[in-house]
Amino acid sequence: MNDLLNGFDSTPRTRLVFGPGSIERIGELAREVGGSRVLLVTDKGIVQAGHVDRARGSLESAGLRVSVFDAVRENPTTVDVDRCVGAARECGADLLIGLGGGSSMDTAKGCNFLLTNGGRMQDYQGVGRAAKPMLPLIAVPTTAGTGSECQSFALIAEEETHSKMACGDPKAAARIAILDPALTLSQPRGVTACTGIDAIAHAVETAVTRKRTAISWVWSREAFRLLIGNFERVLTNPEDLEARAGMLLGAAFAGTAIENSMLGAAHSMANPLTAHFGTIHGQAVGMMLPRIVRFNAELPETAAAYRELAVSAGIVESSSNEREAVNALIRVLDSCLRAAGFAANLFESGVEGSALGTMAGEAAKQWTATFNPRPIAESDFRALYRAAYEGAPV
Repeated sequence: MNDLLNGFDSTPRTRLVFGPGSIERIGELAREVGGSRVLLVTDKGIVQAGHVDRARGSLESAGLRVSVFDAVRENPTTVDVDRCVGAARECGADLLIGLGGGSSMDTAKGCNFLLTNGGRMQDYQGVGRAAKPMLPLIAVPTTAGTGSECQSFALIAEEETHSKMACGDPKAAARIAILDPALTLSQPRGVTACTGIDAIAHAVETAVTRKRTAISWVWSREAFRLLIGNFERVLTNPEDLEARAGMLLGAAFAGTAIENSMLGAAHSMANPLTAHFGTIHGQAVGMMLPRIVRFNAELPETAAAYRELAVSAGIVESSSNEREAVNALIRVLDSCLRAAGFAANLFESGVEGSALGTMAGEAAKQWTATFNPRPIAESDFRALYRAAYEGAPV
């Protein structure tokens, strides 16, 4: 692929603090970015896991006042953001902390847009629409999945339609991301599986998009190596902290790749599945990914990129050709889906065949479809959904 002809202007916006126990530094780090009144944005499961108490203790020991908004929901909507803004105004927050999965971090980012710049989330769909400065944000992921801690985008759904909006601005990026793999030990197996598959999809899709650059390729390749090498390992032994560390770091690297190269058609197909049938995002994108890899591999330059990805992760030998590498890559992705326990096809996952055409039309309108390396039309999406629904061989 001609990534060397795709110029880039890349400035790391987020400081990464990585290592077991690094959550204990959150008070010290919050003081460094200048906060005094913190709104900690999270969900009730994270509270029950004890992570909020640990963060609060460190923050209060550093002399900060802490308020907690623990009403984050999965796939946050405009209503969730509005509620979070209300909590931030009530406590006079001058620092936001997103603690949890991608939903907590996205809710905190969405809150930051409205709290500092006013209006509605719809006003910020796209890139760079926040005119005023934003509050400092610290992101603390407790799942190895979205990579939101390394992105300047908030993914927020419209309450009525559940259509996801990507609202991005450099000012929305976290100042600091605390990557403590010990926090991910509390994840249920299903969450580990779904978020891990999502992170793998991020690495695979960013490796071949139209916006891929020389620097995004570095992040994609290393993310895929870390993720594919630790995914089944962490499912087999959930207490393996080294494997948890590899997954968390891989997810962050994949998030950094997204920031530089965006995503592709597998994510375009996932969003309608979530909107119509509540399919968990990681499962939705994972079930579509092998078919999109096969679809994209029809382009020789994309097949060559997939080969590079497979070689770098040790899936195939360097002597393998593109066809062998693509087939091996698809087999590995299928193995991950089986290890995750996902349904074999869309029918078994509860999708209704009558909705395939509607979803194809919606997928074709998704922003990420425009970055897919091979042009993809509504008819292509319809055929891909149909094949996934019937469980046709990839």
